[in-house]
Amino acid sequence: MQTQAPIGKVSAGAFVIPTDAPEADGTIAWDKTTLVVVEVEAGGQIGLGYTYADASIVSLIHGMLAKHVEGLDVFDVPCAWAVMQRAVRNLGRDGMAAMAIAAVDSALWDLKAKLLDVPLAGLLGRARDTVPVYGSGGFTTYDKHQLKSQLSGWVDQGCRWVKMKIGTYPDQDLQRVEWARDAIGHTPLFVDANGAFSARQAMHFAQEVVKQGVEWLEEPVSSDDLSGLHFVRTHTPSLIDIAAGEYGYNVEYFQRMLAAQAVDVLQADASRCSITGFLQTGGLCQAHGIDLSGHCAPALHCHVATAVPRLRHLEWFHDHVRIEHMLFDGSPVIKDGAISPDMTRPGLGLEFKKQDAGKYPA
Repeated sequence: MQTQAPIGKVSAGAFVIPTDAPEADGTIAWDKTTLVVVEVEAGGQIGLGYTYADASIVSLIHGMLAKHVEGLDVFDVPCAWAVMQRAVRNLGRDGMAAMAIAAVDSALWDLKAKLLDVPLAGLLGRARDTVPVYGSGGFTTYDKHQLKSQLSGWVDQGCRWVKMKIGTYPDQDLQRVEWARDAIGHTPLFVDANGAFSARQAMHFAQEVVKQGVEWLEEPVSSDDLSGLHFVRTHTPSLIDIAAGEYGYNVEYFQRMLAAQAVDVLQADASRCSITGFLQTGGLCQAHGIDLSGHCAPALHCHVATAVPRLRHLEWFHDHVRIEHMLFDGSPVIKDGAISPDMTRPGLGLEFKKQDAGKYPA
């Protein structure tokens, strides 16, 4: 097979950005976020990709992944993705290996679209022009004022839904839900436990908060507990959707989740499962008649989310929105509760602000 545009140098760097306030969810707390950015050269262009992971994956990208993709045809992105999957077999395909692959994969998609001088959404083919987003944050470290201010701010921006964290202090969760409801009026409220509950705790919680108009319970138990998710789903009021999947790294995982009838809405994160994997998962959801919701990294998902037929919405996550607007020119902005890919710019439509990012070395 003739190579039209051989992949050249693959490079990566990591940047650690402090949060603007202490943050926590039902299972962990954090005060910084690490962004790993990848650049890939081919045909006189540079493709840009990224993920949110640990700085340790930079050496994996520079070493094993670069070795296996350099020289391949950039127009055959699924081939490069498959080669990288095989390369990490003995390391384990999940976790940080998957996120390293995701960063390179997104750079390859960006590069292919740039070489064709088309936006990535145009290359993939759009099922919709805009991507609905829901405001997400409401960390368990927030006091009443912080929580209400953030959630009401998203409503003011036009978000049709907002999401808050729960589970760190279960005895305070019902009170915090009441604060949220007071702040957002009749706007649908989502809650995310990040796997903090047992199945029976989650069932009891759902029966209480349905009275407050909660319509979405995310990761009530660990996403690895498929039988627990199925139990919660079958014992939860029908007005509440059970969602999970953000920690899925490959389509086989999503297939098992759907086969277990564990969720009403499947979540996937292209910064973890890759853009290629996100497209595969979109097809899987279509085959199963289940909606897909994009998890975090809105600038990365903006184009690919338009290509998924059964997409419900995309998470407008506080940390990632802040970082992407700080460090990427061309990051999307909310208009009427949705974001749209810039169809006047090729690829992902992003430019990395290297000088600004230099303030946050890993």
